[in-house]
Amino acid sequence: MAETFLFIMFGAACLCLMAGFPVAFTLSGVSLAVALVANAYGVFDMTLFGALPSRIYGNAMTNEVLIAVPLFVLMGVMLERSKVAEELLDTMAQLFGSLRGGLGISVTIVGALLAASTGIVGATVVTMGLLSLPTMLRRGYNPSLACGSICASGTLGQIIPPSIVLVILGDQISNAYSDAQRIIGNWSPDPVSVGDLFAGALIPGLLLVGMYITYQLLMAFFVPSSSPPVPRDEIVVGGPSFVAKVMHALVPPVALIIAVLGSILAGIATPTEAAAVGAIGATLLAGLRVQELGMLDDVQTSGNSLIGKALDDGTKRPIIVAAISLAIMLILQGFFDLRVSRNEIGTADTIGILIAALCCIGLAWGLLVSLGRVWATSILTPVMRTTMEISSMVFVILIGAAVFSLVFRGLGGDEFVHEFLDNIPGGKAGPYAILIVMLVMFFLGFFLDFIEITFVVVPIVAPVLLQSDISPVWLGVMMAMNLQTSFLTPPFGFALFYLRGVAPKSVTTMNIYKGVAPFVVIQIIALLVLAQFPELATWLPKVVFG
Repeated sequence: MAETFLFIMFGAACLCLMAGFPVAFTLSGVSLAVALVANAYGVFDMTLFGALPSRIYGNAMTNEVLIAVPLFVLMGVMLERSKVAEELLDTMAQLFGSLRGGLGISVTIVGALLAASTGIVGATVVTMGLLSLPTMLRRGYNPSLACGSICASGTLGQIIPPSIVLVILGDQISNAYSDAQRIIGNWSPDPVSVGDLFAGALIPGLLLVGMYITYQLLMAFFVPSSSPPVPRDEIVVGGPSFVAKVMHALVPPVALIIAVLGSILAGIATPTEAAAVGAIGATLLAGLRVQELGMLDDVQTSGNSLIGKALDDGTKRPIIVAAISLAIMLILQGFFDLRVSRNEIGTADTIGILIAALCCIGLAWGLLVSLGRVWATSILTPVMRTTMEISSMVFVILIGAAVFSLVFRGLGGDEFVHEFLDNIPGGKAGPYAILIVMLVMFFLGFFLDFIEITFVVVPIVAPVLLQSDISPVWLGVMMAMNLQTSFLTPPFGFALFYLRGVAPKSVTTMNIYKGVAPFVVIQIIALLVLAQFPELATWLPKVVFG
């Protein structure tokens, strides 16, 4: 009887989602309705809901890891609004445009950089679709190849750290691994952190970028008409001015990526602290960009007030001072103990604390100036609104998934999944069990966003799989890459809908479907390679974190 209610709950949830009902309310509403009916039949105990507040409080309210979500979202949206992507695309097109397939390579490289700096798939696909697709079509690119390159590059934000997907997935994998180890009697397992998942996803993400570029080069070689070069007389390459332009476009976002990802891998900061560094860095970069683009010329700035004039002199100086101060503080954190709430502080640490205090003043100056500039140019309000909407969506889905998971466990779903995977040839530790889980997540990716899949599926299947000798980091990276593949797969891939919404009318839906098909094959190959060689995901975390 309990198994029947499990199937009813899953079926009703899928039907409601396909009908367009909000995910969070579907998960909680369907599970509550099934729980009431199951309770009437005596197969569910309603007193289990008494544990729901503590579960939500423990999983969300006191979870420091999830604070990284709104901070990474703020970082990504701020960079999107400050036209960093536009400048990167223009510069990369100038750099590689004279090669066959050069524009496609430029799109892939920019997609990788945006993935490492924003981590928001929808924003990346839409931005590159608006900026690069018309240019590629005007230059004679095959519409399918152009659409496929943009969609595939845009989804790199799923796998290349720092990524919101990896933050949420890392938190769920960590909890699942702890539960699995307790079940088998290991009460002191090695912790699994989001930083481990970031390090584990780096090499597979770069491998995927290399495979994309290889495919575009092969297409340019064997089908030259699909990706013609830009005429050389339209490209200005070489000379001090061009080098300065390339450095101006590349250095700030790359420096921000190094500051965020490097601080995690170096052990200087936790993912949440690194997300705060990223949010501050993106705000400083936005303040610099609006000043360089002259967006402050026609608006009422804070410089009209006495305090505004004292803070903002209209130059790059406050931003540069703040950026240098932030870099110095990260370096000091790696070499000194900057905690002031200690009984004894050595001379060296005292000097480090004093320098850090001065750097805080410089950082505060630049941050206030940047906030004033992005507020005056009407950038700050939509950035904060978008950040609030996305963050609220994530946490409301988390609550709905908690209700769904509680009812699932109350109906004996854990035992059902455990028995099902055990009865598969090879058991839950065998390749068939992992293959079935991956296929389920792949098909769910047609209808659900990665957030819902992570909050619903991972807590159900991961504790069972991780009871065997499977690396939690490898499993997490496999799931992240699998979810990325489902974002591209026709006919329901989310990235396809994002591009369809901004593509010109001359580009048909079939062009988009044909274009992404080779990239889906590439991702499946990459997934198989990762399955065959788990060291691609496990080697770097061992080297970095020991």
